[in-house]
Amino acid sequence: MTEAQERESLLREIIDRELAMFLATPNEGGISACQQRPETFRVMRRMAHEVHDDATLASYLDDLRRAEEEGRNFMLEKYARMDERMPPLTQSPLPEEIADAEAAFLEEAARRFPHAIKRNGSDMFRRYLRCELETLSPATLELYAGEIRRARREGRNLVLERHRWLARLLGKGSLEECEAAAAEAGRRD
Repeated sequence: MTEAQERESLLREIIDRELAMFLATPNEGGISACQQRPETFRVMRRMAHEVHDDATLASYLDDLRRAEEEGRNFMLEKYARMDERMPPLTQSPLPEEIADAEAAFLEEAARRFPHAIKRNGSDMFRRYLRCELETLSPATLELYAGEIRRARREGRNLVLERHRWLARLLGKGSLEECEAAAAEAGRRD
């Protein structure tokens, strides 16, 4: 199996396990609209994971497997944390560090591409991500934080990288082309 095939297999297993957890998460109003769109979930989770290196992905897959063995559901825990229905899952400062960095990446990306990348409440984005990060093992958090620090040193923006991947996946060309098309559509409306 080639490196690309191994990475694809890793991503597929991660997303399959996440989707199973997501679909098993009860919603107060019944099945949510998001739960009725599993392919959209797959694309968005792939977009989230696409920028991670193989070591981080492998560590996260181990987290998912271990959680499954322990009867844990990361999606349920994330949403319970968001609603403050359970105490913090970690005392590590890394979820805050990572969420702050990702929120800064989002702000910069939205400034550069205001029509193609929406802020949609960066405080909510930050909270959502922080609660998700709390479900990760210390090892995975360390790897993710290392990626964030490396990206900053290299002048990279992980949010831009994710959106560039999504534009290509959707056949929209470059992010610059998406921005121009979205700006033009906005002028016509």
